[in-house]
Amino acid sequence: MTVLVTGAAGFIGSNVARLLLDQDREVVGVDNLNASYDARLKEWRLQRLRSYPGFSFHQVELADRTTLGTLFSQGHLEAVINLAARAGVRQSLEDPWAYYETNLTGTMNLLDLCRNHDVRKLILASTSSVYGATEGLFQEEGKTDRPLSPYAASKKAAENLCYAYHYSYGINITIPRYFTVYGPAGRPDMSIFRFIRWIAEQEPLILYGDGSQSRDFTYVDDIARGTVLGLGLEGYNIINLGSDSPTSLTRVIELLEGFLGKKANIRREPVNPLDVPATWADISRARALLGWEPKTSLEEGLRVAVQWYLENRSWAKDLKL
Repeated sequence: MTVLVTGAAGFIGSNVARLLLDQDREVVGVDNLNASYDARLKEWRLQRLRSYPGFSFHQVELADRTTLGTLFSQGHLEAVINLAARAGVRQSLEDPWAYYETNLTGTMNLLDLCRNHDVRKLILASTSSVYGATEGLFQEEGKTDRPLSPYAASKKAAENLCYAYHYSYGINITIPRYFTVYGPAGRPDMSIFRFIRWIAEQEPLILYGDGSQSRDFTYVDDIARGTVLGLGLEGYNIINLGSDSPTSLTRVIELLEGFLGKKANIRREPVNPLDVPATWADISRARALLGWEPKTSLEEGLRVAVQWYLENRSWAKDLKL
């Protein structure tokens, strides 16, 4: 099987591509290598993928339909996994146009190219942010019509567009909704990377609110495994991928202090209105349809993330957060 993976230099995308390659699948990787965060991190991920003979890489913008179309014309693709996205809730307020160009126009280009080239399977990465201010357990059939940020709105719009192409053209589409993904070589704008860096370097740790807010932290290898399992489904499916075990930010900081052997210098800031108090994934559908559940405990996942940072500290400590 040959799979086109967009966002191949990204945090989740590189791990999905590596899992596919380990399964002896061919991977055509696409990424625009934008400057949303330090390119050294993206190059580190790509370097691991380039060691596989079944991997090829193309620097392409998803909004560039013509160039993207050449990849579909070069050989028969059996599936597309769209992991390229402008991510981040707060950042989407600063440049919502960029989010819609990648997250919506890019998705539409991929869907239409799948239609024109008879690619019958597409996976679109989505996010728990589409649930907005939902309280309690987040279930796939719950309301998603009140997103709190342009980022969440763009991902919900992409989900709707996917359904339209499934209904009109019969493309099999799986949409995993990810819950707070973390792990080694994670995005530097996310809390786990920042907390590790701030504690390790004894810099002020910025904490919004009192730390009681909780997140359904999910290890990246578990996310990659669930995403790839989605290739086996037919029809149109939306599936939560989360840990089903929310943990407070205070507890995460305590665990990281233990692994690093240092105390955090916490600087408290007011709660951001875009941040929901808690996320909690109902993963019963993932268990039923994919036979999936998370395997990595938060303690083990954080330990590995800390180990990666310390091994790459010479340059990771200078990444812009």
